[in-house]
Formats: sequence, structure tokens, C-alpha cells
Amino acid sequence: MDSSARGYLFDMDGTLVDSHAVVEAVWTEFCLRHGLDPKVVLAYAHGRQAGDTVAHFLPALTDSTRAELVAGVLAEEVSRTDGIVEVPGARRLLAALAERGAPVAIVTSAPRELAIARLTAAGVGIPDVLVAAEDVERGKPDPSCYLLAASRLGVPIERCVVFEDAEAGLVAAVASGGRTVVVGTYASATTDGLERIADYTAAVPGIDGAAVTS
Repeated sequence: MDSSARGYLFDMDGTLVDSHAVVEAVWTEFCLRHGLDPKVVLAYAHGRQAGDTVAHFLPALTDSTRAELVAGVLAEEVSRTDGIVEVPGARRLLAALAERGAPVAIVTSAPRELAIARLTAAGVGIPDVLVAAEDVERGKPDPSCYLLAASRLGVPIERCVVFEDAEAGLVAAVASGGRTVVVGTYASATTDGLERIADYTAAVPGIDGAAVTS
């Protein structure tokens, strides 16, 4: 593999790390406290920054109140790591890419503290480039996070493969111009025509110019 020619950009939750149970529990509790429908909120929240979700469903809040609520959600999420595991094959795949010197970045809507906590809990390696919520002015579905990651890797976004699992992230990935691969079962108009894998235990599109078995 010509490691200078391609970059590999991975979303975190649902793409490298299975944190579904924790996310659902924390946001369900939040919804019950604020009279919101957990199903509706969770459907919107996946792949987005917490602040964007709170602002969307509680638009009348002052900035300071919104910040307090978001900080509370973050504290709950950081403290709950039981049951967080890797998406099958993720740890081996990242280790293999690191061994080959491939340019790899994780691009997440989570704050850096939460991202590190979840990646550590799942035993997934953390690459040198980690683009988190604090690093961008606009979160997914805006593509700026992926463009920033490619820039930090020194690889044109058109030469990057982007792995995503949720609507907001997929919209961001496609808009960035990267080659987008859907991880998991999510389907929408956005995923039409995109490459797809269930996890990383079999061949992975875009690695070694074609595929690699992790």
C-alpha cells in the first residue's frame, strides 16, 4: 500500500465502537426529564453533536442553560463505559493500518473526553489525528469535520475512504467528497449506491487499493 496516497477516516460511535446501550440509556433519561419522545430524539441525535440535539428539541433555552444540560449529558456519558465494545474487527483493522503506516483519523461528533473514554473502554487504538466536537464550528452533517481530518493527515479528501453508520455522518462524508462506506445496516436515500460492510471481520473496501481481511 502506498500509505501517502490514501487516508482512512472513521466515525466512532456505531462505526468503531458499539455504545448503543449507553447512548440510548442516557438520552432516554434526558428525554423523560424534559418531556420529549426518546424515539424521536434518538433518531435525530445519532451522529450529531449533543449541543445540536438539545438546541433542536429545546430551542427556547438560553445559551447558558443549554450549555449546562449538554455538560450534564456529557458527564453521564463519560461515566458510563460498562458494556462498550468494539465493532467486530475494528481493533485489528486499526492496528493493521497503524503497522503499515497508513494515514488514519477518527472523526466524531463526541467531545474529545468522551471519545477517548469510549475508545479506551472498547480497546480501540487512538490514532494521532482525532477530530472531535471541539475542533469544528459546525458538526455533522456539515462536512467540515472530514475535510479537517483529511487536511491534518495531509491527504486530499478525494483520496480518503470514509467509514460511517448514521445519516448525519453519511451526509457529511458524501458532501466532503470522500469515498464513503456504510458500516452496518442503516439505509436511506443517502446510502443508495454506496459501498457497505456489516463490520470489519471480512473484506473492507478501500484498503490496499481493493480490500483487506481484518
